[in-house]
Amino acid sequence: MEHQQQQTPPVGEEQLDIEDSMKHCFENLIVIDVGANLTNKKYSRDLDSVVQRARDAGVQKLMVHGTSVKSSKEALRLSRIYPDIIYSTAGIHPHDSKSIVEEPSTWFDFEHIAQAQECVAIGPCGLDYQRDFSEPDVQKQIFAKQLHLAIHLKKPLLIHERSAQHDVLEILDSFENLPPVIIRGFMGTAEEALKYLDRRFYISLTGYLCKDKSDTGVRRLLDNGTLPLDRLLVETDAPFMYPNTRASKLPQHVKSGITERSLLYLHRYCTFQRNEPCSLPAIVEMIAAFMKKTPDEVALATAFNALKLFGLS
Repeated sequence: MEHQQQQTPPVGEEQLDIEDSMKHCFENLIVIDVGANLTNKKYSRDLDSVVQRARDAGVQKLMVHGTSVKSSKEALRLSRIYPDIIYSTAGIHPHDSKSIVEEPSTWFDFEHIAQAQECVAIGPCGLDYQRDFSEPDVQKQIFAKQLHLAIHLKKPLLIHERSAQHDVLEILDSFENLPPVIIRGFMGTAEEALKYLDRRFYISLTGYLCKDKSDTGVRRLLDNGTLPLDRLLVETDAPFMYPNTRASKLPQHVKSGITERSLLYLHRYCTFQRNEPCSLPAIVEMIAAFMKKTPDEVALATAFNALKLFGLS
């Protein structure tokens, strides 16, 4: 074998460069996606491939959100098909709140799902005043029921909030002995983030930071060091929130911080119509560039936070 290797033609400098870059490619970031909607019908045909791609990209664990009784049950089913990779949450999204009021008996099914060991958090739950799928009073009622359940089960809370921070905080502040609180898919202002951080809540970010063009939003939160690493989590919100790395308003130093490997997964497998968990390393690299940290620092901190918060094995 040694003799055969000596007979191979000399390798050019260009080939060595390719090999070096490929070696670098295999040095994955190890990341955890704390929010993917893999119960969405867009994944019904190729979920195995989606999960495998995520793993190949460096996403070690995935939390699949339940946003209704039905999807919470399906998320739990997926956690049993992919043990130690997928973990589920049980939530009644604000938009779906009225379904519990219309069919009160379904709440008992929901409680049963939430008690499962594979279910690691309650939510997304909260208030959403941007759309009126459920009346605000109904949203508040079902939000409070989920807070009571999370306290009883001692499971972390995933909070969904849109244009409703005052009411969300008023309700949360009225409860004692809250478990850890995560503001998921945060899209608010730096000022709003401070109100959450002052309460020692966690903030989870998505590819929305590619869309955020404001001077007061998520980017500022990262730029000026307002958001400490020990309060940060990351999620794709797949199939939504595609991280458009070609966005014109994305600073050049952020675009330059995304590795070829991450871009390969992003551009080959993800679209505006169907984002995938394999886009998470690109999101982590962008966050790192905004924070002026290394991607490894952000990946390690967010993975540690997720493992600790949700008790992932």
